[in-house]
Amino acid sequence: MRPLQLDDDRILPPDPHARAVAREIYGAVRGLPLISMHGHVEASVLARDEAFGDPASLLVVPDHYVTRMLVSQGTRLEDLGVPRRDGGPVETDGRAIWRRFCAGWHLYRGTPSRYWLEQELHDVFGVRVQPSAETADDIYDQLVDCLGRPEFRPRALFDRFGLELLATTDPATSRLEDHAAIAASGWSGTVVPTFRPDALVHLDRPTWRQDVEELAAVSGVDTGDYDGYLAALRQRREDFLRAGARASDHGHLHADTTPMEGAEAARTYAAARTGALQPGQAAAFAAHMLFEMARMSRDDGLVMQIHPGVLRDHDPVVAERFGPDRGFDIPVPVDFATGLRPMLSAFGTDPGFRCVLFTIDETTYSRELAPLAGVYPSVRLGVPWWFLDSPSGMRRFREAVTETAGFYNTAGFVDDTRAFASIPARHDLARRVDSGYLAQLVCDGQLSAEEAVETAVDLTTTIPREAYAPRAG
Repeated sequence: MRPLQLDDDRILPPDPHARAVAREIYGAVRGLPLISMHGHVEASVLARDEAFGDPASLLVVPDHYVTRMLVSQGTRLEDLGVPRRDGGPVETDGRAIWRRFCAGWHLYRGTPSRYWLEQELHDVFGVRVQPSAETADDIYDQLVDCLGRPEFRPRALFDRFGLELLATTDPATSRLEDHAAIAASGWSGTVVPTFRPDALVHLDRPTWRQDVEELAAVSGVDTGDYDGYLAALRQRREDFLRAGARASDHGHLHADTTPMEGAEAARTYAAARTGALQPGQAAAFAAHMLFEMARMSRDDGLVMQIHPGVLRDHDPVVAERFGPDRGFDIPVPVDFATGLRPMLSAFGTDPGFRCVLFTIDETTYSRELAPLAGVYPSVRLGVPWWFLDSPSGMRRFREAVTETAGFYNTAGFVDDTRAFASIPARHDLARRVDSGYLAQLVCDGQLSAEEAVETAVDLTTTIPREAYAPRAG
């Protein structure tokens, strides 16, 4: 049995002098509020404020960071309790799922998942032994005991974590009932929706026509033609804004923003309605709609988050059986410079437009993204997420972009998580990495210690507050 201990200097630089400076910087930010502007925690969790289920359903089943590692070593998704779309049999015994996870604990060595999970178990639940086949049941029982207490319910943890704001990610057709319930509850926590229209702009998705019909139903606008479709999307954006939304969110394969002529877009939309799409039309329409979404963002003030470059559902069998977001999304190269040029030529210097660019294609950091953010006033860089939200990935980001874009053309850390209890650990990791990077600048004589602390505070709170601030008036 190995103890679960957290080194208070973890992730900070190993050099003694740099570490001492980093400790001072980190000390100024470790207790600051958490601003979670992009994630996938469901609003229903906080609307209902019910006790979490068993440890496996909280920490394993919904977290594709966790399940994909076990799957890569031969464990079936069914054996991890991931529900099948057809209602077929999967493991429902939380203890059995937890045992499989604990038996595979060694697989997470050196990964950010290990960092987050250790901090969750240690700081949130008071666990003091490492997961293993031998300790699985004892840890499970300890977690069950915790989850049964009022102080471990979602809203209590929200307050305990110091969350200033939590942004959910919601389909454009969401009726936002859970957000309305939170607002009407009298609870002081701030939870806002994020407008995600992806299902409506990719014409080749199997459920596109049904989704467009749902858009008509929820917006009250006829989507029978292209003009109605655009009007319905604008109406939904207004609904999200009234519910407190700060941003829209766009996950495309490519960064292409080439607009179509209006008549061509209308013809393409009509072809999709009748099932008569020609090859290439869906991709062209998706690029056009990124341009149109930028226009809408310019008009209504929602910050446009763009994160292209992921080939979704790489294994079609897994997608068919389990649905999306099961760990089978794979990065691909992205051309930001030419892809975004139409959008930025039209809106990049418009004071009403704001966008945040994310990538998991590191080759674009210094070549394209930093130069774009370093000149267009509308552009901010989103920090590493998904496959890059690791200590080394975050350091590489700062090293690649800071000399060109600086710190103040970035947008603050986003945790991008479905695992609610991991939010503090993810933000803590980013704060430690930034403290170490800033400490090195101090040691190199590029910044004073006072400037480094000020910058760390800005990266943690000031910058994300400003980047996602509601438009005045």
